[in-house]
Amino acid sequence: MSHPVISEFDIIFAGGGTTACVVAGRLAAWDPSLSILILEGGQHTLNQAAHVQPYRFTSHHAPTSTTMTFNVGNPSPRLNGRAPIVRSAHCIGGGSSVNTMVYTRAAASDFDDWGVDGWESKNLIPLMKKLETYEVLPDRPTHGYGGPIKVSYGGCKLRASEEFIRVGTTYHKRKYVEDTDDLETCNTYSSWAKYIDGTTGRRSDAAHHYVYNQAHNANLQILVGKRVKRVIFQDKRAVGVEFTSDPVSCPDAGQSSSIVRASKLVVVSAGAFGSPAILERSGIGAGAILRRCDIQQVVNLPGVGENYCGLRDHNFVVVPYFAADGAITMDPLWRGEESVVQERLAQWKSDGKSLIAQNGSDAKIKWRPDDDELKAMGSAFQPRWKEFFQDRPDKAVAIFALSEGHPGALRMGLPPRNYLAAFYFTLYPASAGSVHIKLDENGQEGIDFNTGYLDDPSDIVPLNFGYKKMREIFRRMPSYRGEVPAGHPCFPEGSAAVCRETTGPVDLNAPDLVYTAEDDEAIDRYNRDCVQTTWHSLGTCAMKPRADQGVVDARLNVYGVTNLKVADMSIAPKNVGTNTYSTALLIGEKAAMIIADELGIECRPYNESSGKSPRSRL
Repeated sequence: MSHPVISEFDIIFAGGGTTACVVAGRLAAWDPSLSILILEGGQHTLNQAAHVQPYRFTSHHAPTSTTMTFNVGNPSPRLNGRAPIVRSAHCIGGGSSVNTMVYTRAAASDFDDWGVDGWESKNLIPLMKKLETYEVLPDRPTHGYGGPIKVSYGGCKLRASEEFIRVGTTYHKRKYVEDTDDLETCNTYSSWAKYIDGTTGRRSDAAHHYVYNQAHNANLQILVGKRVKRVIFQDKRAVGVEFTSDPVSCPDAGQSSSIVRASKLVVVSAGAFGSPAILERSGIGAGAILRRCDIQQVVNLPGVGENYCGLRDHNFVVVPYFAADGAITMDPLWRGEESVVQERLAQWKSDGKSLIAQNGSDAKIKWRPDDDELKAMGSAFQPRWKEFFQDRPDKAVAIFALSEGHPGALRMGLPPRNYLAAFYFTLYPASAGSVHIKLDENGQEGIDFNTGYLDDPSDIVPLNFGYKKMREIFRRMPSYRGEVPAGHPCFPEGSAAVCRETTGPVDLNAPDLVYTAEDDEAIDRYNRDCVQTTWHSLGTCAMKPRADQGVVDARLNVYGVTNLKVADMSIAPKNVGTNTYSTALLIGEKAAMIIADELGIECRPYNESSGKSPRSRL
């Protein structure tokens, strides 16, 4: 979109992530005369291989990546003194352009629990259906079949996922259900669908399917490499934004500021880290935070940056295992073995299939403990279970899943061979954190970021149990060839739990490993050393009553000012038990309808053929 930039727009989006693309794209399609500007600190993703070829999602997590921002948290004694790093997207399309593309949706009751008028599940389910084309199964009442975002099983399924499900339904004694994303089903094994177009084999992201397909509309403009510094106010009315060149995307550019004005609305859509920072730099936040940064307060909103219930981010651990030499895994692709890459690319370019259209995650269970598992988890988890989970059968405690290949093998320096990886991540941690701006000793802006990970003693319990249960499942899979010792707890010498390579799986009916108290301490220490983000940060500009540390109301208006909204995952008032791409899309669809209603714009049905969706393969 290389149109001339004008100095005033109807609507300005501060941030170009998933939700911003949805809102801007919908509004532009409904009223092409509306002038819209998206300002994004990162770069374009249009038809770039790293963003449209699904297997390449791992590249965005490399330490040298510029498509992600590496937010460094404060050291925490609950993490054995470690300073956790939480990555967030830094490109057009946001998380939808860099995530792992796993398709998961929250329980409908999650949205009812928000307690926000107009955001109940009965009002949101039509929007969930509107945004997707569900290519997995026909005629499912809660799924959509005509929306811009495609959902499929990707280019092919790998055999290890069948092993995982077979062990899960026998040894773990859980049922198999094809669709556990119907907004209520959990505690069953299922295949794992993906945000991948089943025809083209491309990532199905918000950038290509909401804004890039409207390149013909000169009134929808995108400026990349631009960091929004603050919102400009006149008598507490948002009238524009000040921005500079982004120092990561444009390291050689000057840092002079520019101002662009908005005649109708400013929408802050920079995510759980960026949105509270923009508000605080604009003078909206707690007095103590603003004073230490020498910022004049415009509105006293102490909830800005709090409720990091998205720092109640989902707690995530990845555990590597050796796989049989004959197993088909993603490892050769992720290692960049040229002959394998070229062979798979040729097929993908021909028919959209092959492992190029894969993320390595083909099976999962949204897990709830049975009575025996609850007993094994001990007393520390019981109050949390009784208070939150016991009477809510649609709420899973964690997702257990496998990866057919180890996405972190290169970073760990592991030898080139086949791997599997166990994933377990908790969906409703009790701990919460916060993120605020601060100035360092040189006057440079940074973040004061407390993740809150494992602060509540109940949060470590499902992780410790998850390690044990996933190890038992993997030990029984035919492709299993032992544990990668460097990626497991360091058990005491002589322990029955010591990790090693082996020649094959144990019998399906073999007894479970017996862990000593010392072994349990090793597992606890390991999880505290290794637990990380699931990149599901939310809640830092919460949609709650102002008196309850809320930042925006039910129509996404920032309290105390006018013509300013926030629309992204930061507005979620409570956690959602899902990979959050689905929720970010949903918030975008709802926000678009709110804004259209306020501007008197008719919300017309989606018709992708009216846009020029970029579908060419690379």
